[in-house]
Amino acid sequence: MEDKPIAVDPNPHLLTDDYDLDDWQSETTSIQSSIYKGLIENGRRYQSLRSSEYHVPSDDQQFEAYEAGHIVAMIMDAHQRNPLFQAPIGPSPKGKERGPLTLQTGSPMQPSMVWICSPPPVNWMPPNCILEVDDILQEWTWREPFDLVHLRILDSAFTPEETDRLYKQCYDHIRPGGWIEQFELSPYIECDDDSLPADNIVRGWGPRFERAAEKSGRPLMIMNTFHESIQKAGFVDVHTKDYKWPIGPWPRDRQLKEAGLVNFHHWMGGMEGYGLWLLTKFGDPVPWSNEEVQVYVAKVRREIANPRFHIYERAKRIWARKPFPDETRMST
Repeated sequence: MEDKPIAVDPNPHLLTDDYDLDDWQSETTSIQSSIYKGLIENGRRYQSLRSSEYHVPSDDQQFEAYEAGHIVAMIMDAHQRNPLFQAPIGPSPKGKERGPLTLQTGSPMQPSMVWICSPPPVNWMPPNCILEVDDILQEWTWREPFDLVHLRILDSAFTPEETDRLYKQCYDHIRPGGWIEQFELSPYIECDDDSLPADNIVRGWGPRFERAAEKSGRPLMIMNTFHESIQKAGFVDVHTKDYKWPIGPWPRDRQLKEAGLVNFHHWMGGMEGYGLWLLTKFGDPVPWSNEEVQVYVAKVRREIANPRFHIYERAKRIWARKPFPDETRMST
């Protein structure tokens, strides 16, 4: 994919005729969580399924941010016949009672078999969607192989060794000719036209969290490594698709403008959750206090809300096929 700058709208505050700058700069409000089972830390609920902790909260506030991110993904691929995934498995998987398997850290977003790390606060599920809460690093017990295993937003969820184990499990439970697909986001906030000053606090967001994640032993930028990991597991016919997700409605293109507005709310609603655990445990040079994280997040939010900054984050989608037995024998 050619890395073209996004064309800037000269009137970035105008999304529709009745849209004004105050609407864009307002932050989303989140429904307060009721009492949930799990680990409560710094006022946020985290999954307690595993003895090791995952860095993003599992509560109403964070799931609202996840949902906004999902909407951005749908907008960015709205021109596709199926914006949920790109793997060519057809309109419906065949030979399975369960259908595709989705492994993700957010809420269930597609009518498929979904397996996540903690229970999402949802009251309704599609009738053809089965929700299972389990530890994906344990031995999988499904006996029938899948046509598609779909992974999304697993950054800083696993150590490198755990990641290798996960891809092996995926490979072993996909039928020959079936597909694996993964979608990941970058925490780095970028700018192509220098509208964001080089010394702006926003530019330090991604590097700061990448360093904290490295200290935790669970790398954050798996977007840079999951292509190699998928190939290492034995998958072939690897396809990639790169994206630039605008943050704010500054692009000239209507579709990107809409995606940017929703992504702005994704960032506003999700920043505290994305950063609180990592910085209070692995902040640089020493772990931060809750109050220090709140001040930092507030400062970054204020800068992101500046309509003069033409900023975006990168995203990447990969889909690859499990070879047929004949292909495996030929490669050896």
